[in-house]
Amino acid sequence: MDLTSSSGGGGDPRQIEETKPLLGGDAPAPEGTKMGAVPCRRALLLCNGMRYKLLQEGDIQVCVIRHPRTFLSKILTSKFLRRWEPHHLTLADNSLASATRLHYFTFPPAAGRGRARFSALCGAQDRTTNEGSGPTRPQGHSGETLRPTGYMENSVSYSAIEDVQLLSWENAPKYCLQLTIPGGTVLLQAANSYLRDQWFHSLQWKKKIYKYKKVLSNPSRWEVVLKEIRTLVDMALTSPLQDDSINQAPLEIVSKLLSENTNLTTQEHENIIVAIAPLLENNHPPPDLCEFFCKHCRERPRSMVVIEVFTPVVQRILKHNMDFGKCPRLRLFTQEYILALNELNAGMEVVKKFIQSMHGPTGHCPHPRVLPNLVAVCLAAIYSCYEEFINSRDNSPSLKEIRNGCQQPCDRKPTLPLRLLHPSPDLVSQEATLSEARLKSVVVASSEIHVEVEHTSTAKPALTASAGNDSEPNLIDCLMVSPACSTMSIELGPQADRTLGCYVEILKLLSDYDDWRPSLASLLQPIPFPKEALAHEKFTKELKYVIQRFAEDPRQEVHSCLLSVRAGKDGWFQLYSPGGVACDDDGELFASMVHILMGSCYKTKKFLLSLAENKLGPCMLLALRGNQTMVEILCLMLEYNIIDNNDTQLQIISTLESTGVGKRMYEQLCDRQRELKELQRKGGPTRLTLPSKSTPVCLQDADLARLLSSGSFGNLENLSLAFTNVTSACAEHLIKLPSLKQLNLWSTQFGDAGLRLLSEHLTMLQVLNLCETPVTDAGLLALSSMKSLCSLNMNSTKLSADTYEDLKAKLPNLKEVDVRYTEAW
Repeated sequence: MDLTSSSGGGGDPRQIEETKPLLGGDAPAPEGTKMGAVPCRRALLLCNGMRYKLLQEGDIQVCVIRHPRTFLSKILTSKFLRRWEPHHLTLADNSLASATRLHYFTFPPAAGRGRARFSALCGAQDRTTNEGSGPTRPQGHSGETLRPTGYMENSVSYSAIEDVQLLSWENAPKYCLQLTIPGGTVLLQAANSYLRDQWFHSLQWKKKIYKYKKVLSNPSRWEVVLKEIRTLVDMALTSPLQDDSINQAPLEIVSKLLSENTNLTTQEHENIIVAIAPLLENNHPPPDLCEFFCKHCRERPRSMVVIEVFTPVVQRILKHNMDFGKCPRLRLFTQEYILALNELNAGMEVVKKFIQSMHGPTGHCPHPRVLPNLVAVCLAAIYSCYEEFINSRDNSPSLKEIRNGCQQPCDRKPTLPLRLLHPSPDLVSQEATLSEARLKSVVVASSEIHVEVEHTSTAKPALTASAGNDSEPNLIDCLMVSPACSTMSIELGPQADRTLGCYVEILKLLSDYDDWRPSLASLLQPIPFPKEALAHEKFTKELKYVIQRFAEDPRQEVHSCLLSVRAGKDGWFQLYSPGGVACDDDGELFASMVHILMGSCYKTKKFLLSLAENKLGPCMLLALRGNQTMVEILCLMLEYNIIDNNDTQLQIISTLESTGVGKRMYEQLCDRQRELKELQRKGGPTRLTLPSKSTPVCLQDADLARLLSSGSFGNLENLSLAFTNVTSACAEHLIKLPSLKQLNLWSTQFGDAGLRLLSEHLTMLQVLNLCETPVTDAGLLALSSMKSLCSLNMNSTKLSADTYEDLKAKLPNLKEVDVRYTEAW
């Protein structure tokens, strides 16, 4: 049987010689070789642009040929070319092994001819058998054994494979590989040419990676090592295999090399980084390599390697990383890279350009993962600035002691050099003569952080009452007193201070992008910073810019994040309000936040009630200074009967009458109240239908406002605004109709904000038509408080099935419901 070459596709021939260096050059294929008695020619490996996945295991036909030495052995060898064994081969890290197992039986010496016949049936003529290994039994008896079968009884080490070549049979096409090993040849036959080439490239890759691991495990001359690394990188870049491990394997080899050789010079470090740079363009560096990069950023921040090599790597991390929790060293490397940029001569200008490059030139960043990853890096960096103090928190004065002035002696034995100064006797003796007694400052010092806490003896009654509680108080609660009465300053070390300044500035830059601001506000809504950062005056002062940007944004999804996530948790609104630990501007930011919140859907009784309970004093003070927003807040509290206490109502009225703008708005409130009473007294029609879009003139919000303010509608029970152009803005006038029971808003622009307002004031409403309105679940959920609803039309709205089930459970009188053309239908 002759073996002749056949073409496998177009392209230039390439032959890989295993006897040459690890990445040897191309060599022409020999014209013919003799393999036993069977002449054959090697097929040429053709680069036809095909791509393959790296094989780890697979099924293939195997035939092993021992090199013949006599004429008889040549005849016997030729028989093996007609017998193949199926195997499930595994490409391990260091060898090619078979996972196929067969049942074998051993025969006693007297078995003789029967043993030979059984051995022939099993196809084991080329394998020596164990003589006299005991009697054999049929399958299932104690003489049965399991072991690798046939030709692959022993695994083939990659180091033993001398050559890997492609073979092609002319007479009967068989897609074969030839593995040359000492003393013989292993033939692998695949089902088609694609699988054959896949096995070929996978074997070549495994063999070469195994050799590189051995060569680079014991480096002697670093110039040779650097050359081998470059060759390894070129091999990975030119390989037709497409798999994550193709580029990761060389990076892991280099990472291990660097971790085991820590005495390299800086120049050798940079040469290695430059050599592996092409692999980093499309792959994340492994953890050990990230640690090496971090060290280089810290030690040589001004190196050109940081700009030229690390920049595309960090850009790829920020664009494609999904979870820093699974790879924290990637986050640490990104953090150190940004700090290295900040150490350049231009400083924050370079960092700003980097952030701009990550966002892109358009108004919308095309990479959704950039912002969450940048915020994660910023939060981790800011946390690290206070980490030493956080770690020493158990040995420093507790927050409860800070609130109580640390009057009780502390018997801790701190691990860090901490110092606690108690009130001195002479200071205590002077308290009786001072109009406002103060305790001596409490100083907690470590090598990086110095904390000063100053308290007065005039604390809030609520705080004093809870001082006896054994639970640890919240830091914001401890400091929710006037800034003049309680101050807490933290001084960081120089390096921590630079780190803090850099990453707070990055948060400012992120807040300047309109498309990033909603997501940034959402990420920062549950306050993610440690208590020590919130007590640091410099940090809260710098972060104030970000909060201001949130308060200035008219979008509800942005400024709503100023409020806390849930009841009982403080948000940015509480933190920067008068009395809050971060308030340093006499309530200017607080007034701005209240203004934007009141201008959106938060103009509700619930929000006003929370202000009346917690921030009535600051509101009255700011109104006394002429702040129009606070004047409006106080007027609304009176209009909606938020304040029950008569003395408090008189204080609010006195405050309003103390300024011109307050006096004018209070007079307007009194006029509205008189008109409302007159409206209720006069009565008026019980049913009203206003012009729709089909008429030449369609009703607008302003038209409805003029109509309801000029007429007598105290008895109006049925109002139809169907097919008009009214929006949620008209809700402020609808809530002044005390007798309204039926409201038709079909095909209007009435939305969620108006629906929330109606649900709080029109509690007697029985019939509501919201068909073809832009309301969503956010507004429809508010209807659960309207217990009198009997009929509700939500046809063609954005109602979800869950919201519909919730409404049915909370509205016991609901009998007629229309949910056609919704998700709940």
